[in-house]
Amino acid sequence: MAASLNNGGKGRGRYRPMAEINVTPLVDVMLVLLIIFMVAAPLMTVGVPVDLPKTQASALNQENEPITISVNAEGKIFLQETEVPLEGLVAQLQAIARQQPEGAPERRIFVRGDRGVNYGRVMEVMGTISAGGFSRVALLAEQPGGARPAAAPQPRPRG
Repeated sequence: MAASLNNGGKGRGRYRPMAEINVTPLVDVMLVLLIIFMVAAPLMTVGVPVDLPKTQASALNQENEPITISVNAEGKIFLQETEVPLEGLVAQLQAIARQQPEGAPERRIFVRGDRGVNYGRVMEVMGTISAGGFSRVALLAEQPGGARPAAAPQPRPRG
């Protein structure tokens, strides 16, 4: 608390308020908000809870946002966060592909299958996507350190 005790010869000893802003509370609030957003941001990536299997593969670098298709433990299929039937999946993917600018590279499609779901169901989804004309399809698995999911390498079809 800074106040001037100099009465300037007027005979009255009044305290005058300091005309400076105290930024310490502002910095404290901003640091708390920064920590909250740093913790909350990774939790907002994908809204469908899927228990991914672990793998030793390294993460791929991404040139643009991939399309994520998730198969949850009940076998339901989600395009990003919207549930879709298997029959309508290719039509929706083709609609997304038509919205891309001309000459842009084909977007990657990541298939995330819950650990408890039947392997045949995940392969059925991948087969449907591949039959629809999409070639950049990859399976996702959780890395050992609990880090970001990595795409498992997919062999290229011959012929």
